[in-house]
Parts: sequence; C-alpha cells; structure tokens
Amino acid sequence: MIVRVSKECSELGIFIAHTEVVNLTNGSLHFEEEMQKLETSFDLESLSVDPVVRAYREFYWRLGIDPTKTRPSGEALRRRVARGSKLPRINDIVDAGNIVSVKTLVPIGLYDLSKLVGSPTLVLSKGGERFNPIGSKSETLESGIPILQDERGLVIHVYPHRDALESSVTNSTTSVLVIGAGVPRIERKLVINAVEMVCDLLKRIGGVKTHEIEVS
Repeated sequence: MIVRVSKECSELGIFIAHTEVVNLTNGSLHFEEEMQKLETSFDLESLSVDPVVRAYREFYWRLGIDPTKTRPSGEALRRRVARGSKLPRINDIVDAGNIVSVKTLVPIGLYDLSKLVGSPTLVLSKGGERFNPIGSKSETLESGIPILQDERGLVIHVYPHRDALESSVTNSTTSVLVIGAGVPRIERKLVINAVEMVCDLLKRIGGVKTHEIEVS
C-alpha cells in the first residue's frame, strides 16, 4: 500500500512512516508485562523539557489546538502513567501501539486494512467532511485540517491525534496499517524506529510486515 502525503501537508512539515502488518491474531493482555513495567517507569518533571513533547506541542499550536487541553497522544499516555494511573487495556494490537507511544512519545495510528478502500492520502480538509471519532459524536470538519482519507473519501484520522470509528481495530482485526506521525523538529529516524517497535511487538501475535517501513 502506498500512503501519500499531499504537497500542502508536506509544506507544514508533516511526514509519516508506515507499513502494513498481516496474519495477526488479536486478543488481550498479551503485553501485560510490558505495560506493567511502563506504569512505574516515568515522572512528570521530565515531560515539560522533553524536546519531542515540545515539537508536538508547537505543531498543535500551529493547527490552532491548545496542547495543554488536548495533549499529543504520546504525551497524554506518558502523563497518565507518570501520575500513577494504569494504561488502558483495549486489545493486543492497540496496546502495542500505546506501549510504543509511551516509550517514544510518537503518536501511532493503527487502522484495520479490511475497512479501508484503496490507498490513504494525507490532505488538508476542504471543509464539510464528516468525521466519526472513536468515543465521541460525529462532527463536520472545518477547512485546513490535516486528515487521512481513503479513496472513497472516508476520514479515518485527524492528524495527528484522533482516529475514526469506521477504521478502528477490533478483536476480529487480522491486518493493520501502522503509521507513525512526524512533525517539524522530529527526527525521521525516531518515527521510523517507533513503527519498527510496533511491528516487533505485533510479531508476537503472528504479525508479518508486508514491506519495509516507508516514509512519505
């Protein structure tokens, strides 16, 4: 699968690392040991000065999002464990992405390949697109928002922090598109490594990469 990033998104400094993983057997609690270790590994003080956190926060401000109210996903998960709370246990595939986001602070997107039509493209919204976020009500998007759409126009992601219900991973998911979200001042190597870490975890539940990680 080729995942494209439009010129206008590239001009914002957006890039993504991606691959597909197939042959998965999804379940729950397969990564419990890793999650328990992470829940005792971090503190809040280091987050405020972390250059990765700062880079994603600056990008949020550029999009008009207040990152003190809507945290970048990696930071939000890291804060959660630093405050003594447990990570959410969703299913093995989603848990793998969350583990890597906590470790690297890179937002990880996981999308059920069977629910996508064609190859997705990251574009700026024209305004009027419908988006059905996981855990929230359906909404109509304004213009100028980075979104990931499949070839039928379905919005599967609002970049880099909200995923759609229609392409979400469930217990019956057997193949996924894995995306690491890059923004200005984030090294490409970090995002590539984050996607590789997800793939390594997914190998433990049968996952096989269909191709090497690509950067768009």
